[in-house]
Amino acid sequence: MEIVPIAKIENGFVSKFGIPRQSGLCSALSRIVFEPEFRSPEALRGIDGFSHLWLIWQFSESVRPGFSPTVRPPRLGGNRRVGVFASRSPFRPNSLGLTCVRLERIERTRAEGDVLVVSGADLMNGTPIFDIKPYVAYADSRPDAVSGFAEGFADFSLDVTVPEELLKIVDPQDRQPLIELLKNDPRPSYQNDPERIYNFEYKFYSIGFRAADGRLEAVRIERRNEDEN
Repeated sequence: MEIVPIAKIENGFVSKFGIPRQSGLCSALSRIVFEPEFRSPEALRGIDGFSHLWLIWQFSESVRPGFSPTVRPPRLGGNRRVGVFASRSPFRPNSLGLTCVRLERIERTRAEGDVLVVSGADLMNGTPIFDIKPYVAYADSRPDAVSGFAEGFADFSLDVTVPEELLKIVDPQDRQPLIELLKNDPRPSYQNDPERIYNFEYKFYSIGFRAADGRLEAVRIERRNEDEN
């Protein structure tokens, strides 16, 4: 079976480091822009009646040759191995990802056709999307589900401090998403040097931080020229 991308995502996650580890952890907005051959309003008829959507997409920046039956989930410290099919690792036989996002609105544009604006995505900017399906609460929600080794991380959150002079550099609409990214700890779990300053990029901001003992402090926020993205 041959599959082709139907759309790509556009957002502020410009590098792999700093992307939320799961969907729904960050309220940042993303745009789903359809490829020209799929820009049919008829294909979206009725989609505005759903609050959430499933995205099927490719880990396009993590494609590797070959197959490894086990992986090291970062939340387990990067040392303990589990089966690839018992994880959400990007290093999979077909490099496919599954994400649930909230549909915020539909933008009708002249140049790009109908664009879906969503929140809660954990996809890197430019990621190809292969399919979109509506989330159906009565069938898709399983409140009594057991989450295996991931159970203990449901309420994970760091205590984040961003000095006021740094926060002022960030546009008001970007402050909450940025703090959410920091609360979920962008570091790989096997990196835990309390003196090290870690750096990542979100939109046109470059952020430096240090973390230890459940606390994270932003020590640098620089704003780049938006045209550099």
